Amino acid sequence: MTRGRIRAKLRRSTLYTFSCLRPTETEVAGAHSFEGPGFSRIVNCNQPRLHRKKPLNYPSNYISTTKYNVVTFLPKAIFEQFRRVANIYFLLAAILSLTPVAPFSAVSMIAPLAFVVGLSMAKEALEDWRRFIQDMKVNSRKASVHKGAGVFDNKPWQKIRVGDVLKVEKDQFFPADLLLLSSSDEDGICYVETMNLDGETNLKVKRSLEVTLPLDDDATFKDFTGTIRCEDPNPNLYTFVGNFEYDRQIYPLDPGQILLRDSKLRNTAYVYGVVIFTGHDTKVMQNATKSPSKRSGIERKMDQIIYILFTLLVLISLISSIGFAVKTKFQMPDWWYLQPQNTTSLYDPSRPALSGIFHLVTALILYGYLIPISLYVSIEVVKVLQASFINKDIHMYDEETGNPAQARTSNLNEELGQVDTILSDKTGTLTCNQMDFLKCSIAGTAYGVGATEVELAAAKKLAYDLDNQDQENSDVPVHKNRANHSEIELEMVVTSREGKDLKTNIKGFSFEDSRLMNGNWLKEPSVEFVLLFFRILALCHTAIPERNEETGSINYEAESPDEGAFLVAAREFGFEFCRRTQTSVFILERYSSSGQPIQREFKVLNTLDFTSKRKRMSVIVKDESGQILLLCKGADSIIFDRLSKNGRMYEEATTKHLNEYGESGLRTLALAYRKLEESEYSAWNSEFMKAKTSIGADREAMLERVSDMMERDLILVGATAIEDKLQKGVCLKLLFVSSLSPSFVYVFICFIVACRCLSALINWHKLV
Repeated sequence: MTRGRIRAKLRRSTLYTFSCLRPTETEVAGAHSFEGPGFSRIVNCNQPRLHRKKPLNYPSNYISTTKYNVVTFLPKAIFEQFRRVANIYFLLAAILSLTPVAPFSAVSMIAPLAFVVGLSMAKEALEDWRRFIQDMKVNSRKASVHKGAGVFDNKPWQKIRVGDVLKVEKDQFFPADLLLLSSSDEDGICYVETMNLDGETNLKVKRSLEVTLPLDDDATFKDFTGTIRCEDPNPNLYTFVGNFEYDRQIYPLDPGQILLRDSKLRNTAYVYGVVIFTGHDTKVMQNATKSPSKRSGIERKMDQIIYILFTLLVLISLISSIGFAVKTKFQMPDWWYLQPQNTTSLYDPSRPALSGIFHLVTALILYGYLIPISLYVSIEVVKVLQASFINKDIHMYDEETGNPAQARTSNLNEELGQVDTILSDKTGTLTCNQMDFLKCSIAGTAYGVGATEVELAAAKKLAYDLDNQDQENSDVPVHKNRANHSEIELEMVVTSREGKDLKTNIKGFSFEDSRLMNGNWLKEPSVEFVLLFFRILALCHTAIPERNEETGSINYEAESPDEGAFLVAAREFGFEFCRRTQTSVFILERYSSSGQPIQREFKVLNTLDFTSKRKRMSVIVKDESGQILLLCKGADSIIFDRLSKNGRMYEEATTKHLNEYGESGLRTLALAYRKLEESEYSAWNSEFMKAKTSIGADREAMLERVSDMMERDLILVGATAIEDKLQKGVCLKLLFVSSLSPSFVYVFICFIVACRCLSALINWHKLV
């Protein structure tokens, strides 16, 4: 790789459960068998011309997010304008102004309406033009496309077709939905960031089929052909069913080989892929809805006010017309100067009811200024100016990415100022997703004296409240003593945080406790458990070390920031994860009983991946003495249920520490291990391999069942506590809707304290 980094060439088949034992020629029968509606797509790899004509005729990669086009703008924009009640009234009034009953000229009624509607339509056209410009920027991006004879050339995104072979380099977005063929890693592994799809910043690992791994150079695609038969376009981001026909063999495909449009390639020099879905057939565009007609609360409120004003207008006009009809019948015959014998139907004493009806129409037009058409003009102008201010607001500028705010529509500007409640399904929405290892519990002993944001905010709040009580009750000595005590406690907490700032800032590591630093852990009474704790941190993961040639330091490519923080912590404690091979992990232990650094090799036998359903991760390793160990980390509720009777020695103390960490707003995991006999492992491994090589709908269930068999009778080692710092300026008011246990509720309350929402209103609704 570039920028002074060296990546070890690894074959991950022994490291990941989802990439173990790829299908061989004898497993062709396991390929997906499907037919009928929903599974009719055929992709001819490296032959894009075949997809431009019938019967395939797949769309191009051109995308559009605009609300209008040249044909639909006029009818759709006019329809949008006459959804407003006031515009409908003035349209009717303009039509009636063409009749003899109108008290004004037609121009005086039509001109204001045309101005208001025209101004609003011009605003809609301007905003849609900006969307069009953004679409053109995306469509004009360049991608490296195979044009034949093993030569790749740049081509705009919008000209990419189904079947094209693309080369995507590091930190580039994928222009379409691709089947991963190979990557710069010799095992076909690549890292993908899907933040634009699901909001997750954690990197996802994708891997290619083993049969396409030799396609790792431009020249290898000179004669490349193949056929993909798969599902039709659909919005499901996490599912994919298909077969890849290559070299007269059929290989099943799954989501692990699919690279979705708008996701980004990270930590991988380059990848090759063949286009499966383009344009509006891609999964991200299938999830995109058409630009809706948005109306703000103010517009809806104005419609209600217009109804009231119109009712008042009709009432006034009705009274006026009744009075006119009465005068026409009883008094007009006596008004000789009006010549009632020669009058028209508008003033006919013989037909006063008809004259009254005509006058009602005249009155509705005459008193029409009660309806404020100019108010709409003012609101439209204000919205346009507000959108301009939003785009130029320095406080909404992201310095890290260099992106300003972009108001794609000004229809809902006023709604931003009326935000009352933030509903979030997770705290990650409000935090930086940057983890710092802060505290830990090992063998029932708590380590770490640093202070969290929650503790600092709570201490300040406590000191403030007690100071106020002291002022109100200065004659009661006990309050003064309590206040003094809180001041001392606050001083201790703040001093701890300020002392930390004097140390070297290590990203991901904010731990402070001399008992574990610089090899002092060797003096602890439970040194064996401390050693196991550090080894679990250094071994139980799927990260890859990457050494920087210029500085000599090691960075870790981890699937989540939690794993990265654990590896940094292990390194600072003296257990540096320094190298990974096809079958082994190497740990440099700086502190040992001999006093010299020792590099130890651990053979990785199996990896049981972390999922949101399992809530745990395990690795099975063999140390240098031949002892097989299962090392596990996960949620405390999951780990505690799997402890053996002899493994609960420190459960009570660890539970107490976990509660304390939770009250401080920290994210916790429990760590445990289990020793395995060779015969026991061999019997289990055969079942595990059968589950991994099976291809079918029940494969995941089989893997879960076999994994659960092994992750039993664990021995508790300890727990970790990491801090996920809040984003700057988070939170003014929160609504908490929860069906969680009281411990989680307390964590949330501590989270509110850390947000400095000390006077915020918290509405708590219990779901039954």
